[in-house]
Amino acid sequence: VLGFYFGKKYYLKPGIEQGAVASDFNAVAMNGSAISLSGFRGKYVLLDFWGSWCGPCRKEHPGLVNLYTEFREAEFKGAAGFEIVSIGLESNRTSWADAIQSDSLFWPNHLFEPEMFEGEIPKAYNVRQLPTKFLVDPDGILIAIDLGVERLETILKERLLTAENQ
Repeated sequence: VLGFYFGKKYYLKPGIEQGAVASDFNAVAMNGSAISLSGFRGKYVLLDFWGSWCGPCRKEHPGLVNLYTEFREAEFKGAAGFEIVSIGLESNRTSWADAIQSDSLFWPNHLFEPEMFEGEIPKAYNVRQLPTKFLVDPDGILIAIDLGVERLETILKERLLTAENQ
């Protein structure tokens, strides 16, 4: 049983290594704007793979809202700001849109992926379970994989530009 648990947990982890270059993509956001990952160069970017039907995903949303509020315009060492790109792996566009509104996910970068785990972006990042998050640095490098809200906050705070580290 223990082997099954660890095997399953290992299998479900994204097969991408920290330090790898993040796969660029082009997509159309919920608000109709065209976005690409490379368009966010110079900022920290969180890629948040989630679903309206995913309880653990929805449970993390208040923490993500707080982090976006705190860091979206923050000055970091070598970066200006923080963005979230939410990729909803969904079969129902209405449920996805309702969850965004209900959970007050006010950032503009929401992508709808009706092919779920077989979509182009989830496949590029080898996403096998939800929630899955990737933190991309200002140069497009994956610096944290499959992290929770607390770890994300720690990383962002460590990189803030403060009077001590200017």
